[in-house]
Amino acid sequence: MTDTMTFHKLIVLYMLSRVDFPLTRAQIGDFLTEREYTQFLALQQAIGELTEAGFVEVQPARNRTHLTITAEGRQTLGFFINQLNYSAREDVDQYLRDNNFKLRNEVSVWSDYTRNTSGEYEAHLVAKDRGSTLVDLTLCVPLEETASSICENWQLKNQEIYQYLVSELF
Repeated sequence: MTDTMTFHKLIVLYMLSRVDFPLTRAQIGDFLTEREYTQFLALQQAIGELTEAGFVEVQPARNRTHLTITAEGRQTLGFFINQLNYSAREDVDQYLRDNNFKLRNEVSVWSDYTRNTSGEYEAHLVAKDRGSTLVDLTLCVPLEETASSICENWQLKNQEIYQYLVSELF
């Protein structure tokens, strides 16, 4: 079990080290479970232990969790990279090459809403590209259903909205 858990941890660290944007638990999980490297619960345990050790930073965002590798995680991966076999590394690299745009897009756009002190709901909408914020917008609405709908639609229509804003404001 220890060797298996070490493999899971190393592959998570390796995946995170190979991208310049956060990955979600779901994205990492999809890769690992599709290739039958692990099952969902074992992956969650590995991510939990990596987080507790300070090798992975976790940022919750509404219904997703964004993961990034820390400096300590990179250093640790450097010490143990040879324990991760070449075929697993090549598998990760190929997956990231094939899915880079999709993965980046999924984590570059996010939304969330919260209830403010006056009882209204604030829908916070963000779109980023390569670490730069393109749009960071907060809309205040009276109903939770409206805030939720705004967040869902932002995921679907953010590019159109961004293009509209740019064309109207410039």
